[in-house]
Amino acid sequence: MDHPILEVRHLHKHYTNVKAVDGVDFSVAKGICFGLLGPNGAGKTTTIEMMEGMVKPTSGEILYKGEPIGERFRREAGIQFQSTALQDFLTVRENLKFFSSLYPKSLPMQTLIDMCRLQDYLDRDARKLSGGQRQRMLLALALVNDPDVVFLDEPTTGLDPQARLNFWELVNTIKARHKTVLLTTHYMEEAYNLCDEIAIMDHGKIIAHGSPDELLFEHFQDVIIELPARDFPAAAQHLPHRILDKVNSSVQITTKDVNATLSQLMHYGASLAGLQVRPRTLEDLFLELTGKELRA
Repeated sequence: MDHPILEVRHLHKHYTNVKAVDGVDFSVAKGICFGLLGPNGAGKTTTIEMMEGMVKPTSGEILYKGEPIGERFRREAGIQFQSTALQDFLTVRENLKFFSSLYPKSLPMQTLIDMCRLQDYLDRDARKLSGGQRQRMLLALALVNDPDVVFLDEPTTGLDPQARLNFWELVNTIKARHKTVLLTTHYMEEAYNLCDEIAIMDHGKIIAHGSPDELLFEHFQDVIIELPARDFPAAAQHLPHRILDKVNSSVQITTKDVNATLSQLMHYGASLAGLQVRPRTLEDLFLELTGKELRA
């Protein structure tokens, strides 16, 4: 039976008076996109840095293809850091050539160019790229050694919606080549659309682990009704609700019986013109489990 491509066993990282990672266990199957999520200070960045070999654990072990991470892992892993410093004045083409020269094996240049859609600005100074263009180039650099596992650390932070969707397509292209992706992200929609499995961390521990749909089904059997506060009559104030958005003054009602709740709202004279019914989301799950906004 094949080993998981990555295994984390009893992982701890302690600093003075701080347990950044406090006994973490999980495994990552080959060929999936695995998302590690958590509020700031939860321990996810420290966990990823230990998995990348950048930080030494206090105790525990990390296995790559059944072996302690070492030279083989460094040859076969690719990392797109949240922030990467590059040599000044080099073009995209020159950066690709330079990084390719660092490995004994690398993907053909044209494959990288086609996969990451770099054709239109190969000879542009890398400092003059847009945010989306730079992220595509950095992804190409992370893929230059044809890695079996790719770490993507908040790769779409700061990108506009179109650039983010384009990057999602690139991640799906990587998965289609049977590569494994480890993703950290601040965007719950991104995690839901890209990840086959997610683990949510808080206070240095894994507090939830599974596929997005499995976790949502496990924790919720209800839906959300949202409507503008101006359409929520005083007579309906006894219904369990909360103010969702103080700026736009919206009301959120959680219910297991949509028909009954809608009948009650209509009975009390609520306008349904601006009403929306939506299923539970990963953002709801995140707040339910951690009590924190993701950027807290």
